[in-house]
Amino acid sequence: MVTDIPGTRGGIGNATALALARQGASIAVHYSSASEKAIALVEQLQAHEGVRAAVFQADLSEYDNVRRMHTEIVEQLGHPDILFNNAGSTGKVIGKMGNIQDVSIEDFEKTWRLNTGSSYLLTQLCLPHMVEQKYGRIVFCSSVAAGTGGVIGPHYASSKSALHGLLHWVASRHAKDGIVCRDFSSFLKAHPELSQDV
Repeated sequence: MVTDIPGTRGGIGNATALALARQGASIAVHYSSASEKAIALVEQLQAHEGVRAAVFQADLSEYDNVRRMHTEIVEQLGHPDILFNNAGSTGKVIGKMGNIQDVSIEDFEKTWRLNTGSSYLLTQLCLPHMVEQKYGRIVFCSSVAAGTGGVIGPHYASSKSALHGLLHWVASRHAKDGIVCRDFSSFLKAHPELSQDV
């Protein structure tokens, strides 16, 4: 069982990787810039008997990097059976009462490329193998902001909201193929790295 977890630098991705390794899954650990944390996580994962783990670096806001990372994962670990779409960034934080004028269309697009586009593309890349083997699990890490607007800004909230439409389409289209899709909606947590890429 191979699991691809984009965004394993911090809390949710890290904990998910460790939990799946305890179940015997091999893990593709992704990072954008925090290589030390990713390498340390791989060492922890490899301590579990039979678990293979490898580190993959990519800025997932660039779609060629998404494709490259997927190819490298398949070459080193095999096709992912589980995809946990966890990569993302808050982008610029303007708050619940902020001014939409403070989020440029460029900021909006960058947030969407990472939070939504990379999840879409990874899902697209992983599905053919899952369909062929009649088994696959896809989890989208969303946010309560998807339904409430949240406290970060419209660019972030809308990027997470879009994941729900994607999830429902994939789930209904591929249920017959043994593909199960789920959403994990996290809430805002006080953390020094909150506004950085995770």
